[in-house]
Formats: sequence, structure tokens, C-alpha cells
Amino acid sequence: MSLSGVLRPGLIQLRVLDLDATLRHYTQMLGLNEVCRTEDGRVCLKGYDEFDHHSVVLRLADTAGFDFAAFKVETEELLEKLEKKVEAFGYKVDHVPADSDQPGFGRRIGFTISTGHRLELYSEVEKAEQIPEIINPHIWVDPPRGMRCQRFDHMLLYGPNIAEAERFCTEVLGMYVPEICNTPDGKRLASWITGSNKPHDLAFVEFDQPGKIHHVGFLLQDWCDVGNAADWMARYSIKHDVGPTRHAITRGQTIYFWDPSGNRNEVYSGGYTAYPDHPQRRWDAGELGKGLFYYEGEMIPSFLSIIT
Repeated sequence: MSLSGVLRPGLIQLRVLDLDATLRHYTQMLGLNEVCRTEDGRVCLKGYDEFDHHSVVLRLADTAGFDFAAFKVETEELLEKLEKKVEAFGYKVDHVPADSDQPGFGRRIGFTISTGHRLELYSEVEKAEQIPEIINPHIWVDPPRGMRCQRFDHMLLYGPNIAEAERFCTEVLGMYVPEICNTPDGKRLASWITGSNKPHDLAFVEFDQPGKIHHVGFLLQDWCDVGNAADWMARYSIKHDVGPTRHAITRGQTIYFWDPSGNRNEVYSGGYTAYPDHPQRRWDAGELGKGLFYYEGEMIPSFLSIIT
């Protein structure tokens, strides 16, 4: 349920080091479907429960990491209004024509925020060739594979001046901030931001290097599916980071691991229902370990130190 006109994070493009191995990971292990390939060799993917043309793009590169993410907004009229608001906030906007580098997508506007990440907005996208049934629908068309990821859900980005990035998301995009973590001197260390009833559509952690990504998150049905994902990781020796466990922050049930190129993935279920009129949940930096890993009650060193 969108509360701001910014519907959801609908597209993310990741750099990968080994396209074939990483593609097998996302299709056979996570269970995403390959939709198409672009003329320059990128691969477009979607979850089995997503309607839009694609949501994840893999691009072969010399370094792993984050290219950009795009949010879908309700209408073209809102997109035009948001373009003016982005420029008034102080970010230079560029334009990506429809059906140019992303098959099936309408025109997009792009800009770089204070953390060094490129974000984009769009309102039009074609439906995928295979979508969930809508007339007397079965729960799925074909049996979900692997970890049974339903959709691209959220991302955690690392970069400088996240206070400005948070302000941009609230003042320009109309999103809100259900949960935060502050340092002892009151500065923002991390924030979880949403435009819907989800606990987060994206999150930021303060970091001195711009444009970094901590993880991309994929939605699972429930705690049982998180356990199924752990079984797949054990069976196929997928490099594992943390979990299965639970967050106190967002209350999500989770497990973290890496794709063959070193990008961290999360499979995630549950979490509280967020509303913009709820009091903001606040964490002290000294309690962040318990907030992130409620069962363990302490920080896992690799979780904060490894990013792409």
C-alpha cells in the first residue's frame, strides 16, 4: 500500500564479476526468472510474484556493486512534479528515454543523492510476459524454484551524509522514517525509510565512501521459507554471512549471504506494519547489535565491514 505516491523500489542494477555464475545464483538458487538480455549483454530478471517487466539487472563489470535503483511512482503527472521538486532540492536531473537501456520501461528521470548513489523515478513499465494469474488465480503459475523469492523488496546503501539523503526521501519523495539509530552525540548512523506500510523500502548507513551497497533484499513468504533458504545455502555451499535469525529493527526474519560476485543478498520475511503516524522507533548505537541480530544479541563483525 503506497502512502506517498512513490509505490515501491521497482528496479535495481548490480555489477557482477562473473555473469554466468552469478546468473545461475539468482535464477537457480534464489529462484528469479530470466526475462531478457540487452544488446550490451545485461540480464534482466524478475521474481515469480512480480507483474512488471523486470526488477533486477545484472551487468558484467570489473568491480561488483551498485549501479542505480529506480522507484515506481503512481502517474506521469506525479513524475513531472517530482522532477521539479528534485531540482528545487538541489540535485541535477537527467532524462533516460523510454525503452532505451531498460526494455519495457517508460521514461525515467535520474539524479545522484548525497550518499553518491544514483536513484531514478519512473511511472510506466510494461507487464512481464509471464505474470501472476489474475482470473481465479492459482497461488503461482509454475512451481517456485530454489529459495522461492517472490520479489525485489529493499536495499541498504552505505555513503556519506545520510541525514541529507533521509531528508530528501521525506521532503521530496514523501516517504517517512519508521526507525533510526543515532551515535552518542546524536548524529544519524542509520535510518530505515518507507513510502508504504513496509518497515523499509530502503535504508542508509553513514559511511565515508560514496555509492556503496550493503545488500539487496528479496521477499519470502514466511519463516519456513527462510529455513528453506538456509537449506539451499547448506546444500549448495553458498557463502553465508548471518542467520537464520531475526531483526529487532523492522522485526523481519532473515538470512544474509553473498552472490558469486561478492554482492550481499538478504532473503527476508515478516516485519511490522508501518504507518506514518506511529512514533519513530529509535536505537542507540551501542544497542545496534541487538537491534540487528535479536537472537544473538550482539553485532556480527562481517555484517558492517563487508560491502560492495
